[in-house]
Amino acid sequence: MKQRIVTGVIAAALFIPFVVMGGIPFTILVYLLGTIALQELLTMKGRSIWSIPGLISLIALYAFMLPSDWAVHVLKWTGYEKIEFAFLAVILLLIHTVVVKNSFTFDDAAFAIMGTLYVGIGFFYFIETREASLSYLIFALLIVWFTDSGAYFTGRKIGKRKLWPEISPNKTIEGFVGGIVWAIGIALIFNYFIPLNHSIFLIIIVTIVASIFGQMGDLVESALKRHFNVKDSGSILPGHGGILDRFDSILFVMPLLHFLHFI
Repeated sequence: MKQRIVTGVIAAALFIPFVVMGGIPFTILVYLLGTIALQELLTMKGRSIWSIPGLISLIALYAFMLPSDWAVHVLKWTGYEKIEFAFLAVILLLIHTVVVKNSFTFDDAAFAIMGTLYVGIGFFYFIETREASLSYLIFALLIVWFTDSGAYFTGRKIGKRKLWPEISPNKTIEGFVGGIVWAIGIALIFNYFIPLNHSIFLIIIVTIVASIFGQMGDLVESALKRHFNVKDSGSILPGHGGILDRFDSILFVMPLLHFLHFI
């Protein structure tokens, strides 16, 4: 626990200034996080990001993560849209399965594309949220962080009924509900000091949905780790694991808030 707290404080001290600055520094940081997250995914599958399939996935990832205002210029220069980069990546990965005589299989290609979309879309909307508003990004981060903390402490205090023991044996139904309650609380406090352009009713509803999606994002990553029989997605954050371990909920929540037209 002590190591977890120390790592969290140091990571926050390094991360928050980039969030406040926004712009190019923040975008570069998110690209770095996306690169590490993709590497963690491929490593779980037994593949290297520096292999030919890994580099194809990485290029596709960078295309997906292009902020909207950058994409206008960069993609115009290439003459392609993001969906065309995805199609090109699929074709190249499938060709690679033939070239290496199925030592890299269709399943591997599918995993690489799915992993690229999972990481790329989530981090793209992370950048887009910061471009839209610092207040909304902080709001989203607080929802994720307080959901996580609320679920943890509520589960430890009163948790009895297992939520999904086959996927994550330590999570409880009481913790799941506690995470939602904590998220609603911080959302209302945040809106009191920094009013959002929405009604209280809508803020509560969106917070509940975001909290649920955030916890589902955490469970999805837990299922992934259990499938590949690994404890953490990586070891870059002592006491916390890898980048995916810390951003699994964010990768679900950031797109959701845009899909709901909340941001």
